[in-house]
Amino acid sequence: MEPKYKRILLKVSGEALAGDKKTGLDFDIITDICKSIKKCVDVGVQVAVVVGGGNFWRGRSSGAMDRTRADHIGMIATAMNALALADVLESLGCVVRVQTAITMQQVAEPYIRNKAVNHLQKGRVVIFGCGTGNPFFSTDTAASLRAVEIQTDIFFKATLVDGVYDKDPHKFADAKKYDTLTFSQVLSEQLGVMDSTAATMCRDNKMNMLVFDLSHPDNIYDAVMGENIGTIIYGE
Repeated sequence: MEPKYKRILLKVSGEALAGDKKTGLDFDIITDICKSIKKCVDVGVQVAVVVGGGNFWRGRSSGAMDRTRADHIGMIATAMNALALADVLESLGCVVRVQTAITMQQVAEPYIRNKAVNHLQKGRVVIFGCGTGNPFFSTDTAASLRAVEIQTDIFFKATLVDGVYDKDPHKFADAKKYDTLTFSQVLSEQLGVMDSTAATMCRDNKMNMLVFDLSHPDNIYDAVMGENIGTIIYGE
């Protein structure tokens, strides 16, 4: 069976890497995620990953701290997560490159678009850390930007819910799940699946996105193979 997508961008939240602990790193969870990524690589899919940093730090909830500095701390948190993912993937036999939008040459390559694409074409997993390298931009926006830059077939947003709902399914029993949406609907209905900058980036560049539940890590592989999971959002 052939995979549906040849090149994907996978966004993994920092919270997902923490598991039930909510903070730090749960290596059992990370290993399950990485095993699913490796299955994708083994069937010839080119995988790029953007990772968040919320398991260590969230700039927007840092209180009185200067927002720019708080966001810089958050970017460093994503670099720690990127290195953790890289370590587990390498232990499973994947060849990995970490690229960061803030230069830290002793531990990672600087982000260079053409170099990233070259790594992907050689079957290496590329993990992008430090968001866009700029404050006031979320890692969702970074993921949207990288997906467009490296011309992925689709943007996978792995979350802790099984798709997009019209309201919070954890709070409202009558919440309705969408099978498909457009980014214009996401923006006009303020659905909150991602920030408006990220949604606009996808909409304006016709980048489709699949939102699915990462509490079942094999969903990454299943989505790559075209299984009907989650909610797909179309870039018009």
